[in-house]
Amino acid sequence: MIGNLQCVVLDCSDALELARFYRSLLGGTVNQPDPRWSLDDNWTTLHLETGMVLTFQGVDDHRPPQWPDPTRPQQFHLDIGVKDLDEAQRQVLALGATILDPGDATRCWRVYANPAGHPFCLVWE
Repeated sequence: MIGNLQCVVLDCSDALELARFYRSLLGGTVNQPDPRWSLDDNWTTLHLETGMVLTFQGVDDHRPPQWPDPTRPQQFHLDIGVKDLDEAQRQVLALGATILDPGDATRCWRVYANPAGHPFCLVWE
């Protein structure tokens, strides 16, 4: 082993806005003091109750992924386990997510984009 996962970083146009989106989705604390990071307008953190840390880095000319276009790939995505796909979908859409792939009745996952365009999946637990 070379190291441990410290955080997941998402580039975006507005770091605080995207951190608030994920706080509404996952809970946690935005910009919790942590000696590992210096916070500013272009760097925001979200500390989750599980110990995971998501970080958001503001980028001036952010170009969101265009799923599933290989010329602008998703770069990474998060799978978020939920007990009720329909209710979770209602909630993420209300937060500003958009549907990329609604799936069908035979599939246990659906694909969305966060407000900055990053794909994420809701997966039935």
